[in-house]
Amino acid sequence: MQAVQVVCRKATTDDIETLFQLIKGYAEKGIMLPRTREALEYMIDTFVVAEIGEEVVGCGSLTRLGKDLVEIRSLGMSEGYKGVGIGSKLVDALIEQAREQHIPKIMALTYAVAFFEKNGFTVVEKEIFPEKVWKDCVNCPKQLACDEIAVLKMLN
Repeated sequence: MQAVQVVCRKATTDDIETLFQLIKGYAEKGIMLPRTREALEYMIDTFVVAEIGEEVVGCGSLTRLGKDLVEIRSLGMSEGYKGVGIGSKLVDALIEQAREQHIPKIMALTYAVAFFEKNGFTVVEKEIFPEKVWKDCVNCPKQLACDEIAVLKMLN
């Protein structure tokens, strides 16, 4: 695939259906939590999308877990666009948002450990994030058998 111009921007309500379908594809594979259209509308201001031309080809969101911690969530790309740098551009945009909010720690729960390590994250024990455990994990179907890996990046 040749070099493409990827632009990241804040998501708008016009992106909800695209976000819903993108996340649904990952959720059906069991690698991302599903989100309803209503939930996406409610949290649309936490999302960033990646576009090539007029087409949304990726998304990610940043959710605050505490005064000094945010989580990258719902990070994904459309089929055919993996491996061309879109994920890294989305992570960079989300890191920039965390910096603008003066939040020093950014974490994620992931199966794509190598991707996050390439983007400056370090594998850590997920138990160091009680904010995440109490906010989300208590309602997760994988709660007692979580196989995701926690990664953390300290911002300066």
